[in-house]
Amino acid sequence: MFGKSVLKRIDWFTILLYLLLTSIGWLNIYSSTFSEDSLSILDFSELYGKQLFFIGLSFLVIIVILALETNFFERFSGLLYIIAIASLLGLFVFGKTVAGATSWYNLGFFNFQPSELAKVATALALAKYLSDIQTDIKRGKHQLYAFLIIFIPALLIIPQPDPGSALVFLALIFVLFREGVPLFYLGIGLVLILIFVTTLMYGTIWVGIGLALIIILFFFFKKATFKVPIFPVVLFFLATIIFSLSVNFVFNNVFEQRHRDRFGLWLRLEKDPDKLEEIRKSIGYNTYQSEKAIESGGFFGKGFLEGTRTKGDFVPEQHSDYIFSTVGEEWGFVGTATVIILFTLLLLRLVHIAERQKSAFNRMYGYGVISILLFHYFINIGMVIGILPTIGIPLPFFSYGGSSMLGFSILLFVLLKLDTNRLNEWH
Repeated sequence: MFGKSVLKRIDWFTILLYLLLTSIGWLNIYSSTFSEDSLSILDFSELYGKQLFFIGLSFLVIIVILALETNFFERFSGLLYIIAIASLLGLFVFGKTVAGATSWYNLGFFNFQPSELAKVATALALAKYLSDIQTDIKRGKHQLYAFLIIFIPALLIIPQPDPGSALVFLALIFVLFREGVPLFYLGIGLVLILIFVTTLMYGTIWVGIGLALIIILFFFFKKATFKVPIFPVVLFFLATIIFSLSVNFVFNNVFEQRHRDRFGLWLRLEKDPDKLEEIRKSIGYNTYQSEKAIESGGFFGKGFLEGTRTKGDFVPEQHSDYIFSTVGEEWGFVGTATVIILFTLLLLRLVHIAERQKSAFNRMYGYGVISILLFHYFINIGMVIGILPTIGIPLPFFSYGGSSMLGFSILLFVLLKLDTNRLNEWH
């Protein structure tokens, strides 16, 4: 129960990092949405006021989580997963469309995005399944079931369409590798991504030539005692060429134009510098303005509420997906480095927490939390500074959004609650 034992055992350093990130995030939401007509920080008609309300609501939910029995989350993980899947299915009938995606329920006083809580439920369900089978994860049947737990919610989210949120669920695959699934699968995934990108940039012919040269060099320099069958190598080469040939078809016929534009901009497929700059200002307008806002901040920034690009609404969605650009403009390199350090410290602390668990369920859920937060953190900042294509996912504890604030808080504090009982469990 929620008492002295919980307060004594809870990881206060993680809570401190959570409070710092949440507070800094809110200050930047306030700055990016502030206007001269704003009445007070408690003005709930303003976005910063709404975010403050959801931060307070998150604190209440955290108290409830800490008051629950520790085994509640493992015992009801399956039920929570079923409820999450049902909520995603319900969007096809009762969902509200916001910004082109039917990802929300209209609850009257706010819009609720079920995919945020589905991340928590999926991480719990995956941890439960893996802890039940333990060493049997090396069996193909169990690997298939584990992948299905991850893929089912992702497949329900893609048609909304919300590919960014769907990709977040795939981050949970790293939990499988931590628990013993062969890295062979990861290798296949990385090779497919590499072939996809290189095909778009250079074409199938150059991919085939490059791969052939790698294979020739491999056989030329390999040790005589190291025997490699020729047939699997030839099969791999042919499969690679077939996949490469399919890339252009998929890119031109399956991807929507906006997705093609984003990939084209990210990979710099346009070679003319003038045309490329023109494309950046049109198709990549958000990222272009975000980069300019961060650049203008310099080392120390322009100061709180002094960002000219922020006040001028140059960056669309600056209070949500592009909130990091506000940090860059108003707080400069010092501010962005501070935020990155805080996130890095949080992730490292969560690794420490996950590794000290005696319960397999607790440990696996911990790595689920780490995978989700790391994916959001890396992709969001990479997107804002222009090194990754625009996907559209929030920065944890930072970006505006009631559903995401609640979801990330629940995700983190379920782990902290499980951690309070680490000395009493052994599975």
